[in-house]
Amino acid sequence: MKSWLISIRIFLIMTILTGCLYPLLVTGIASVLFAQESKGSLIKEDGIVKGSSLIGQKFSGEEYFWPRPSATDYSTSPAGGSNFALTSKILSDSVIFRGERFRRVNRLPARLPVPSEMLFASGSGLDPHISLYSALIQFNRVCDKRHFSIRQRQILLEKISDLNEPPQFFLFGEPRINVLLLNLELNKIR
Repeated sequence: MKSWLISIRIFLIMTILTGCLYPLLVTGIASVLFAQESKGSLIKEDGIVKGSSLIGQKFSGEEYFWPRPSATDYSTSPAGGSNFALTSKILSDSVIFRGERFRRVNRLPARLPVPSEMLFASGSGLDPHISLYSALIQFNRVCDKRHFSIRQRQILLEKISDLNEPPQFFLFGEPRINVLLLNLELNKIR
């Protein structure tokens, strides 16, 4: 009986320490040191939440820059990849369809490759970034759909340059652009 009481006491103490106090401490430290990140990295305009810089969003209109495809249609509940094997006919057909559509809509010559991130969904299905190359390929389509003047095109190129993020830790990946931030800046060009 004595060992049962000791076990119950240890269980209660550890529950309070690791289940209550530790999470409160870590949450408090995070909210002080990483205020923006601990609140979901929300992007607001005029006090209205437009999205999170960490989660990809669906932009399908030709007047916007397109994000990577999503296996979950950008839903956060079942986030994840399609898990199709490289030999899957479904994967092959969707990649061919995406490639043909991207090539047609952006008027790409046959010799210019379609960026791989515009063909394949990311592992999470919610990747918020595209490569600089993908943004530049879409540049003319977006400008034409918005009937941008030469001055407006120059402003957009400057915004793309400003939003270009280096590889993570200057080592991993390639330069990339957050599509939500780019499209929000795009809407500001008059």
